[in-house]
Amino acid sequence: MSTYEPLKINLLGVSAAGEQLELDLDDSFFGALDAPEVKRGSVHVSLSIRKMSGFYEFEAEAEGEVSVPCDRCLDDMSQPISADSRWTVKLGSEPNEDDELIVVDENDGVLDASWLIYEMIALAIPIKHVHETGKCNDAMTRKLAELSAARSSDEEPETDPRWEALRELKIKS
Repeated sequence: MSTYEPLKINLLGVSAAGEQLELDLDDSFFGALDAPEVKRGSVHVSLSIRKMSGFYEFEAEAEGEVSVPCDRCLDDMSQPISADSRWTVKLGSEPNEDDELIVVDENDGVLDASWLIYEMIALAIPIKHVHETGKCNDAMTRKLAELSAARSSDEEPETDPRWEALRELKIKS
């Protein structure tokens, strides 16, 4: 996993008043991470860091668009996203990352939030992403219609006589 330098946050340098980061992530961010789901996009991220006693509280919001393949025609399409997330981070001796608490090595004190931001964005993408009606690749749409029509117009396949015998047994019981 690669990282994105602007999202490496030195926790030891966070003031008591906290910090606010405003980032515009573009293709260079998604390219630097070399992640499988999203390769391009334009997303504005607001990251708020509050220093509490013994831990840090992160709040992130993302708004923008990412480019993902259409499930129907496989051409890239623009998918609007909106996401927010919260993380609790603390300094410790053994780095750890789970769903509730992220522990950063106290000697290093740097949290790389790149992957956390990417996951937040990727999870905001709907499971089904399809172009609006009429916007799909025409050649692919025609081929899908042709193959779908060919499959549905085939005659009913013959039933294997063994299955018919089993069906008769089921009916008798």
